[in-house]
Amino acid sequence: MIQYNTIQKEGSAEQTIDKSRFIAYVCPVDSKEEADAFIAKIKAKHKDATHNVPAMVIGDKFQIQWASDDGEPQGTSGAPMVQMLVKEGLTNLVVVVTRYFGGIKLGTGGLVRAYTGSAKLGIEAAGLCAVKDMCLVSVKLDYTYLSKLQNLSQNENFEILDLIYEDLVKAVLSVEPERKENLRKLIANLTSGTSFFLEEKIEQIKVAI
Repeated sequence: MIQYNTIQKEGSAEQTIDKSRFIAYVCPVDSKEEADAFIAKIKAKHKDATHNVPAMVIGDKFQIQWASDDGEPQGTSGAPMVQMLVKEGLTNLVVVVTRYFGGIKLGTGGLVRAYTGSAKLGIEAAGLCAVKDMCLVSVKLDYTYLSKLQNLSQNENFEILDLIYEDLVKAVLSVEPERKENLRKLIANLTSGTSFFLEEKIEQIKVAI
């Protein structure tokens, strides 16, 4: 089950509009404290910029929505970015768009388009993903079955997250909770019942979309 959509990693993108430089920085976060720290880092990096406009949305129900215009006309930069993020269904991320003014005023509509457009470019660079409840299954099996397990993971609905090489191979697998029993049967058939399962737990995992 998908809990929410967010970004995979930090990303940045730059564009020039009517001689003004717009640099977007985006970062996945889990708390307002993390977002505030990222904003402070970007402001320190670009302390000579005309504006460093921040926006954040946090929480699986978009509980925290915050932005600042950082000196731009009210409602032309930070707030539109927050509205864009919520409209796109994205959360647990922070955006800072840095502007170096190029001498040409963009007008209210131009500013909204410039900031939201820059934020979208940064998000594209970071990559979209879904956070889903997944079942993590740990299983031990003989080395002779490893290549077959890896081949199966290409076609079946599970992913190999980690392999630990001991006397037997310990594989950590990720599967949708409703497909857990199918995975058990699949591995039992693959190994003729010689594998054994160690543990299962539900965790939230990022999945590319």
